[in-house]
Amino acid sequence: MFEGAFTLNNFYMIAGFLLSMYACVSNDIIQTLGTFLSANKNTPFYYLWAFSAFVLILTIGIGWYVNSGDMSFGLLTRIPVTEQFTFLYLLPPIILIILTRWGIPVATTFLVLSVFSVSDVSVIWMMLTKSVLGYVIAFIAAIVIYNIIGRPVERYFYYTQKRSGDQKISKWWMVAKWCSTAFIWSQWLMQDSAKLFVYLPRKASVWELIFVLVCFTGYLGILTYQRGGDIQKIVKMKTNVQDPRSATIIDIIYAFLLLYFINLNNVPMSTTWVFIGLLAGREIALYQRLRFESPKKMYKHILKDLYKVTLGLVVSIVVVILLTQFDKVTHFFYSHFIGG
Repeated sequence: MFEGAFTLNNFYMIAGFLLSMYACVSNDIIQTLGTFLSANKNTPFYYLWAFSAFVLILTIGIGWYVNSGDMSFGLLTRIPVTEQFTFLYLLPPIILIILTRWGIPVATTFLVLSVFSVSDVSVIWMMLTKSVLGYVIAFIAAIVIYNIIGRPVERYFYYTQKRSGDQKISKWWMVAKWCSTAFIWSQWLMQDSAKLFVYLPRKASVWELIFVLVCFTGYLGILTYQRGGDIQKIVKMKTNVQDPRSATIIDIIYAFLLLYFINLNNVPMSTTWVFIGLLAGREIALYQRLRFESPKKMYKHILKDLYKVTLGLVVSIVVVILLTQFDKVTHFFYSHFIGG
């Protein structure tokens, strides 16, 4: 990547990685550091930055070493290697950035990696199937778990938080929250590393590793300073997620779900669908057990999230079709509207 003369191909490769990193992490902040930022709203951002950066460096560094330079943890095995990059490869992350500005959670893995899988359509459908299946499994798992722990656990959290505020919560719960964040952040980096590093060589050198870590750490500083951005509203609107204890339980359940899927097979998936499914199942279970809010308001939030993530998926599919069939589309318009 950095050897020899700097070419236009090198530029597109590096620009693609930087844009993908910015777009994917911004859109997926709700499922990785979202509850962490909400639960630590009074903590100076540089502490949050240092912690998330430490987990990042440790996870990617160990992955790079164990996998002999492969920072994607083997999840790019089914994705063809791209030798020649063009401007078309920059469009998916650019579109992701626009959708994130509108607060729409997108199937980032599907959108980014599909452009690299044109030669094997079956991979695209496997990613799509695994993502939707992730929503269903997370939704069912959340309903079961929170129906069990709703009254004895979440009810206690809710009323003690109302009475005493953050300052009375045990420091051990805060320690647990930071540990669970490290767990989920590392699992996300392992599961979603494919869409981050698909632009880079499959076997990275030491200098390429350092380049990745420096860029990633710098961007994390911006993200923690902004407290997640507009898309963070999806987390803030959920029942009691501001409580570090509730946020810890969400992280642990989500992390184990990702651990299950990363061991299921080496097909990349949209972890956004898993997280949205988890939140939806949790809200329904808490309503059934505790009735903290009206059913109209609860279902409105769930349907709104599902609408947004479905809209993001539809946009992703349309973009993938347009990009993969770019030559045919331009030929059609030229022959029918310009040249004809």
